[in-house]
Amino acid sequence: MEASSLDKKMDNEMPPVNDKSTIKEKVLGKTRVIHGSEAFNNAMIKEPPKLFSSSSRILLLALFIGAICSIMNGYEASLFNGLLETPHFKDYFKVKNAGVWTGIVASMYEIGSFTAFPFIGPALDTFGRRFGLFIGIVVLFLGIIVQATTLETAKVGQYMGGRFLLGFGIAIAASAGPTYVVEISHPAYRGIITAAYNTFWFVGAIISSGAIRGALNLGGNTPWLLPTWLQLIFPAIIVALIGFLPESPRWLYVHGRTEEAEEILVNFHGNGSRNSAWVRLQLEDFSACLKNNGADTRWWDYGALFRNRASVYRLACNCMISVYGQWAGNAVISYFLSAVLDTAGITNPLDQTNVNIGLNCVSFLLAVIGTCFVDRIGRRPLLLFVNAGCCLTWVALTIVTADYAHTGSSASAKATIAFVYVFGAIYAAGFNPLLVLYPVEVLSFEMRAKGMAFSYLTGGIETNNRTLEQLDEIFSAKNPRKFSLEKRMMNLDSGSESDDTLVGEVEAKC
Repeated sequence: MEASSLDKKMDNEMPPVNDKSTIKEKVLGKTRVIHGSEAFNNAMIKEPPKLFSSSSRILLLALFIGAICSIMNGYEASLFNGLLETPHFKDYFKVKNAGVWTGIVASMYEIGSFTAFPFIGPALDTFGRRFGLFIGIVVLFLGIIVQATTLETAKVGQYMGGRFLLGFGIAIAASAGPTYVVEISHPAYRGIITAAYNTFWFVGAIISSGAIRGALNLGGNTPWLLPTWLQLIFPAIIVALIGFLPESPRWLYVHGRTEEAEEILVNFHGNGSRNSAWVRLQLEDFSACLKNNGADTRWWDYGALFRNRASVYRLACNCMISVYGQWAGNAVISYFLSAVLDTAGITNPLDQTNVNIGLNCVSFLLAVIGTCFVDRIGRRPLLLFVNAGCCLTWVALTIVTADYAHTGSSASAKATIAFVYVFGAIYAAGFNPLLVLYPVEVLSFEMRAKGMAFSYLTGGIETNNRTLEQLDEIFSAKNPRKFSLEKRMMNLDSGSESDDTLVGEVEAKC
């Protein structure tokens, strides 16, 4: 078939835009209509990855250890809300679950994260993803100890200082964790694995709320001290196992350790073969796009974030997803659920902790479901859905809580609980998988560590079916959003007749 007639037929028979399977195909003779990079899709056809091969299982274990960062983050972020449901905690500090003191103490965690901003990039870029994670864990240990030993001093200031250190440490660790996961994941599974990373946040939240529920009837200060000391478990696991994790191959490559980087790719992405399509594809991309003298090698240099239009566009995408995620209303549910339930007439501590556990369980289930769709329907449609859903649900929640405040209606109280659950479910299904996946994907390697720090300052591109380096091509385009959604023709013969054509041209404009 001649090229002109093929192009015409392609235009007439283009698959619908919302069909975002891994290889979007309409077989036309010996060609396919694809979404994403031709080199990536060639590798998928030539060497379909096996998720449960022996090397993949080892890689998944390493990724799970990295994902413990998310469990730790979920535990820390949910703990204070749970403590505000505990009478012993409120009596000890002589506070309520709402008001100025509560707002200040809750914000100390965020202030600590904000303060960590200039240290995140240098820690991850200078010392590597693993050691950067270790630095964050050390600060976390200090914060937990400062918090837990408040019992000896009964000083609110000390407790606030502990919250500050927790926020500082978690900002570094929670930047290192997803950066590590996205850079070491197999390209074929990067989307779903990195999205799944953040679903473990709810595992930490469930453990936190369960610990508070279990200790609620214990005597003295144990109901709040026990969950506080339990925070040490997850950092301890990471410290014990971090030395056994492979370093990011991209970080190794940039720092001149190319043989080590290739060895990791061979062992974990190529099933032990140096001729693997996936190994060759990524090494080609590394060679074309990664620099050993980039801004990431200088701890003080943030110039890569603002170098050109593409860099600013990337940073804007990174920051906006964080802003949307924080302004969606989840902070109220995360930190002040007890006060929200008080407003709805649910004041019994046991009932409040039960609602909290149930909400975390439902959210975890929906987060897992949402993770399964990040590659199927794409990042952008998922973001559009979750923003619309959160907006409508929050309007409804505001209406029913206001009605209860005026009328004391039990129906309004029950509706409040229902909408809290609906909001949590929608947020978990959409935002939770993307809050980590999207920011780390849109940033190039040179920008990634320092750019992720901006996520903690601030709180429409489709990125699937490409390696991390091939995303550079999108942001160099005149219209990145439109370019990311384009479909192309791929010659099946070139992907099957010769190994030399498998990797194909490295299209990324680095």
